[in-house]
Amino acid sequence: MARKTKEQAQETRNTILDAAEAVFQERGVSNTSLAEIASEAGVTRGAIYWHFENKTALFEAMIQRVFDPLEAMLANLRAHESENPVDALRDIAVYFLERVASEPQFLRVLEISWHKCEYVGEMATIRNNHLECGNRYLSINEAGFKLACERGFLPQSLEPRQAAVGLMSIVDGLVVNWTLDNTLFPLASFGPPIVDAYLRGLKEPQSLPKQKIVPPKPAPKKK
Repeated sequence: MARKTKEQAQETRNTILDAAEAVFQERGVSNTSLAEIASEAGVTRGAIYWHFENKTALFEAMIQRVFDPLEAMLANLRAHESENPVDALRDIAVYFLERVASEPQFLRVLEISWHKCEYVGEMATIRNNHLECGNRYLSINEAGFKLACERGFLPQSLEPRQAAVGLMSIVDGLVVNWTLDNTLFPLASFGPPIVDAYLRGLKEPQSLPKQKIVPPKPAPKKK
């Protein structure tokens, strides 16, 4: 009986989160009340408070439900010492792009967090959490590139921080532009080759081609 109750509680929690996604996307986070979410979910406000302390906690749980698998992939980055960490970084980036392109829920939550939420007032703490998450992702990428250099998969001259910023910028740039106008390009088919091209470029950093120096023509002699 206890197991059934636990399963029912989890089902109610997911129903509330589903409702929050729908209402947040339609009205924006700041303009949405817990009463409106309760109405959409078909539960009482008391049921929401039983699962979530406030709207901020509800919003954070909505984000975590979608991004937890990505966090698990990041945590396993150093699992096999003999492998190339760049392959893992590539898999994580492509996994993220593919989920955005193929899973409506993932895209919906991303749009809400990027375009439908003002990180002020009660939501200010969420902004700090998101910044921490972004910094953590950047640091993990940096550590992965550094490890790849140490293992000989990338040149010793590579600057890991720069490589990490570049990869994050490419992934975020693809997603931002695609979510604003998904007719610009097909994210699912364009994303992975673009990531691969960037990572291939890191293996052999190209220097600028030397320009042939042409001596200036002598000034004509005055008669």
